[in-house]
Amino acid sequence: MTVPAGGRGTTTVAPRAVRRIAERAAAEALPDGGSVLRGSAGVRGTSARISVGVRLPYPVRADEAARRIRERAVARTAALTGLSVPRAEVRVDALSVGPAPVVPDAVEVAAGPDGDRPGPRIRAERRVPAAVLAAVGAAACGLVLADVVAVRFGGAPAGWRTAVLDWAATHGPADSAVRIGGAVAAVAGAWLLGCALLPGLRRRLRMAAPGPGVRAALDREAAARILRERALGVPGVVGARVTVRRRRAGVRAGVGYGDPAEVRAEAVRVLGAALMELGLARPPALRVRVRREAGPLPPEPEESVERPARSDAVTGPDAAGRADAVKRSDGTGRPDAAVDGAPGASDASDGRRNGG
Repeated sequence: MTVPAGGRGTTTVAPRAVRRIAERAAAEALPDGGSVLRGSAGVRGTSARISVGVRLPYPVRADEAARRIRERAVARTAALTGLSVPRAEVRVDALSVGPAPVVPDAVEVAAGPDGDRPGPRIRAERRVPAAVLAAVGAAACGLVLADVVAVRFGGAPAGWRTAVLDWAATHGPADSAVRIGGAVAAVAGAWLLGCALLPGLRRRLRMAAPGPGVRAALDREAAARILRERALGVPGVVGARVTVRRRRAGVRAGVGYGDPAEVRAEAVRVLGAALMELGLARPPALRVRVRREAGPLPPEPEESVERPARSDAVTGPDAAGRADAVKRSDGTGRPDAAVDGAPGASDASDGRRNGG
């Protein structure tokens, strides 16, 4: 007897299970020192949508690491759940900076298959403006629809609708309220058009495209933290303040010791190499300023000084001419010659004063 397909039951994979599978799969593809921060998943029918936030170690190519993590998460989630994963997102939320490595004289960043051409800009999802616009539109359309349906079934029109129609019939374009309302509507429309057309996410810097269809970006704050760590590793720098913008990176370093000109030249070299290591499509121009600040002195090498051993036996000629002889004076003003290292000298002088 064959049971119909409708009576065999269904298998449902909860979004929580999909999220755990995606997080575990992402952890399998992380480089050494990375970790999974948080993830999310949604299931609709036979497809799933996953999103994973990770922390990567520095230095590492964030775009290549994110691509490997995404491919691993998609493959493992589809294989273990039987769901198709048409969309998967990997967010690099943080970087773990270890001890600053030795900076080479020249750093070359390998170009991706698209050459030096930057990848497409990541566009903001605009969730808040979209949600507000959808809520306002749904509320207005719902009120109008409810009133129209009530009128069609023989009811009286709502009071707010008749009041709006009466006000619009008595106020023309020359009225101040109409002009103010039109200006507000124009500004709101321009703002909505800007949200729809502009990419947004200006706090992120575009990175070079490692492959076709891959978009990568680096947060400005993460880039500033990396540059600050490199600046503090320069000999002579005791403090640093870094600001990173789209076209310029400014560094203000405090010099505690050393020649400020030499410290600035070394900082420019180190920070320039660090900018190239970030893998940005268009590295910002570097501007370094230094100023003298009170800071710790550089460590001095320890020197071992050999001192001659002291001898208790003092010969006659040396006892009279030694430089470390200490002269003391008593209450009468008569000096006592006490030779350091010659025991009995003070006793002999006391005997001469008493018996002499």
